[in-house]
Amino acid sequence: MKTSAHWQQVGQKAHHGLCLPLSALRTKSSSGIGEFLDLLPLLPWCRSFGFDTIQLLPLNDSGMDPSPYNLLSSCALNPIYLSLTALQGPKESLFAFSRFNEEIRLAWQEIKAMKLAWLDNYFQQTFSTLSSTPAYLAFLEKHPWLSSYAHCMSLKEHRSADFYRCLQYHCFAQMKQVRDKASSYGIFLMGDLPILPGRESVDLWSNPSLFHQAFSAGAPPDKYNAQGQNWGFPLYNWDAMRKNHFSWWKERLANLSELYHMYRIDHAVGFFRIWAIPEGKLPLEGHFIPENPSLWEPLGKELLSLLIEASPLLPIAEDLGTIPPEVYPILKDFGLCGIKVLRWQGSVPYQDYEPFSMTTVSTPDMEPLALWWQKYPEEAAALQYQKHWAIEPTLSPERHFEILKDAHSTSSFFHINLLQEYFALFPELVSSDPEEERINVPGTLSEKNWTYRFRPSVEEFVNHAALAAAMRKLIQPLG
Repeated sequence: MKTSAHWQQVGQKAHHGLCLPLSALRTKSSSGIGEFLDLLPLLPWCRSFGFDTIQLLPLNDSGMDPSPYNLLSSCALNPIYLSLTALQGPKESLFAFSRFNEEIRLAWQEIKAMKLAWLDNYFQQTFSTLSSTPAYLAFLEKHPWLSSYAHCMSLKEHRSADFYRCLQYHCFAQMKQVRDKASSYGIFLMGDLPILPGRESVDLWSNPSLFHQAFSAGAPPDKYNAQGQNWGFPLYNWDAMRKNHFSWWKERLANLSELYHMYRIDHAVGFFRIWAIPEGKLPLEGHFIPENPSLWEPLGKELLSLLIEASPLLPIAEDLGTIPPEVYPILKDFGLCGIKVLRWQGSVPYQDYEPFSMTTVSTPDMEPLALWWQKYPEEAAALQYQKHWAIEPTLSPERHFEILKDAHSTSSFFHINLLQEYFALFPELVSSDPEEERINVPGTLSEKNWTYRFRPSVEEFVNHAALAAAMRKLIQPLG
């Protein structure tokens, strides 16, 4: 098994955890959005009821786009997540940000613009001192990607290149603080490796030969998206990457290894074959690359081997969607966990789930459980029949708990659910409209996508005794 050494750090045993977009958090000290250090109170909270994993959506710089998957950089962190109150040195008042903390939806663009302006002023006051410190100089030397990132961003936003180097120094320092603290609590942080950078990314600007720009990546039609999906991202030029020994990937994974204990491989099947949409064509007019199915297996094995060898972190493979049957045995042979969405597993007994898997009831791209129950009554009825329940049109907190209990009781090694799925056990912690608890609707352009915020603040939910008790009960053995 290629990941034997990676598993030694984690352990082949039951792991329980939660998944969240950092942007959805809020604390009393937040500047309008969830920030790196807002994760710190979650560590003792999770430890108190036996959870040991926190899965985070990508934290990369995405510019003014709230989607964490539209990367401006495959390495740089998003300065919108900087905890401003924790920065050392003279600072202007943060009072102007307080109004954002009370808003139901995330005002991403306005917050990002205000934060950059605030940080620009902070930079002017502090950089002359920071720039000569050994820690800052060592950071620059360790991260060669910073040069092209800072240069590109300075041209794009008309600020000093040193400004962007300085921001990354502070971002990495705060995120490393979270990782080190998580380690001390026995909590694993799971990062996210988006399948492709965006067309406006520094990566494409500085390494154009590594990408095929005449195509856009996407997904073929399926029962949830009849027209297919066009993600707008360019495709990788694998031949060009081989010629430079995949150095772009190795740098990206080395960067990831500084910040997390594990990571999720977004759209893992894309390393075997990817849906390519010619410029100007509809998603359903695309085709797979490589076009020859006999090439999918060797390509997937080559690229997964690269990921495993380039980083000591354990990868988790997101293998949802239309997946060629040969992918699953390869993932298992490599020791990579795939994803099991409980509602899609039919009548498969929970004790028969593949151990190399992660069980969940929903993902950020799916309806939360209560919304799915309303939108797909036939599917919900099938689950109720399986559970020998009377048919009910609305998912009660009691039944919600039972489904979460099932998700934490399978034979999978990982059991991780969206944080709002746990909040839904208590109506006061979620919106009365289940639609408002959804994070993203794939294939749509909506101002609601990726602007979701948790209803309770961090202080409120970590001190919610009944919630902690319920989460503790979820992972207690059955019987």
